[in-house]
Amino acid sequence: MATSSKLIDLRHLLAERFPQTFTPAADRLATGLPAIDETIGGGLPKNAITELSSPNPSAGSALLLYALLQNAQRAGYFLALVDGQDSFDPHPLDAVSLGRLLWVRCRKAFEAVQAADLLLRDGNFPLVVLDLVLNAPEELRKIPQTSWYRLQRLVEAAPAAFLVLTRTSLISSAQLKLSLDNAWRLHDLEQDCVTPRLKILVKRAQGGRPLMARTG
Repeated sequence: MATSSKLIDLRHLLAERFPQTFTPAADRLATGLPAIDETIGGGLPKNAITELSSPNPSAGSALLLYALLQNAQRAGYFLALVDGQDSFDPHPLDAVSLGRLLWVRCRKAFEAVQAADLLLRDGNFPLVVLDLVLNAPEELRKIPQTSWYRLQRLVEAAPAAFLVLTRTSLISSAQLKLSLDNAWRLHDLEQDCVTPRLKILVKRAQGGRPLMARTG
């Protein structure tokens, strides 16, 4: 009973702190990167898990997060980021974009999955991102597939898109599977136009064949 009361209080607090006035399209949430949105049918699917893997150490997942936050600011909605290794660097973003962010800082993958579970139950955010890119593979292997199926059931009932960032693909129930096909060097990251050159491989899109999407 005490736990249920705390959850209700937390939901009320989130609703007050992050009031939503944004109404997205019926089944998709745009990323703000037109080439990606067009390739995957208008944006990230709502009521489904999208898994985006980054097989290369410098594939650009942080750049994608920045782009998603900037798009959330432009579109007028709030984004929840569950940070599995407390690795997110907010410094490249301005205060306006960061004002649209709920940043849940975790140290363990299991804690991060629990936090994502709570946020999906809350249903208060159009986009929930679970970042597990830097969590150790042996830690991620301990997450049972039943946990992902439970999250799938939760997001099916939530008015939200759920994006999970991983190093290698591990979620068999993900409706949409993407892969960042980049390997940036330091020289590349010093340039001003890296984000428009992000390349994303669509590995699974509701059973469709693989496609390549370039954001510029």
